[in-house]
Amino acid sequence: MHELVIIGGGPAGMTAAVYAARKKIDTLLLTKEFGGQPMWTAEIENYMGYQFITGPELMAKFEEQVRRFSIKIQYSEVTGLMLNGDGTFRILSDEGEFQSQTVIVASGKRPRRLDVPGEKEFTGRGVSYCATCDGPLYDGKTVAVVGSGNSALQAAVELSSVAQKVYLIVRHEYHADPVVVDKIKQAGNIESLFGYTSQAIHGSDSVEKFILRHESSREINELAVQGVFVEVGLIPNSEYVANLVNLNKHGEIIADCRTRTNVPGLFAAGDVTDGPDKQIVIAAGEGAKAALVAYEYLLYKP
Repeated sequence: MHELVIIGGGPAGMTAAVYAARKKIDTLLLTKEFGGQPMWTAEIENYMGYQFITGPELMAKFEEQVRRFSIKIQYSEVTGLMLNGDGTFRILSDEGEFQSQTVIVASGKRPRRLDVPGEKEFTGRGVSYCATCDGPLYDGKTVAVVGSGNSALQAAVELSSVAQKVYLIVRHEYHADPVVVDKIKQAGNIESLFGYTSQAIHGSDSVEKFILRHESSREINELAVQGVFVEVGLIPNSEYVANLVNLNKHGEIIADCRTRTNVPGLFAAGDVTDGPDKQIVIAAGEGAKAALVAYEYLLYKP
């Protein structure tokens, strides 16, 4: 029986682990891999202490700090979380079961799919959810980016430095920071297509065509592209805890300002929660807070 199990190896989970270690809490960190969403980010300019750093570089520093402490780490995917009769928790994973007095859920989010014909078939063969990871493969090629938020526009800017042509498919209008929009306008090889929705992805061995439809005119537009980068939002990794905690309509865990859920001893931090702003610095802060609140809970638990 552990005192604390942390689920997730992103900014929130790693920060929680460091704070728990400093409080000498018997902690187990469960994660499929370290890094989380920042691993998909090429440029970070708003994390204090660094004027510029890439996502993978920043997460490497997080992981290095975690490994300075004697924190037990288990690489596994959590599939279930149950409440025992005595108020402790049973955590199910693909590597076995674990028991803990408290749990911090910091499992983040995953990319939302387009759900169009051809997307699943061509994933890894032209369809990608990470411009930072796969962008260099499209040197001199033509690609499309789908989305209207910061992530989509940043992906388009990043790809514009390697691809010959970048189409940015925007359903309605930009929903991004002005500084990012300015970069789009300054790039000479990015063409924004407004009012289009994705219909299908075609090809033989890899992506060759991206089929769009204009929402007003219903006109069909076929783009000859070799890559489609999907940046249409994220889905919380909360399915395994859905029967235990309260979720909002987006599937995010409802937590109060002290990271507490509706279940005593169960805390949530980072992008998996209903917090309004999804930022690395906020996730890290919530991870620290969750560890401190869990420590307090253990300290005064009967």
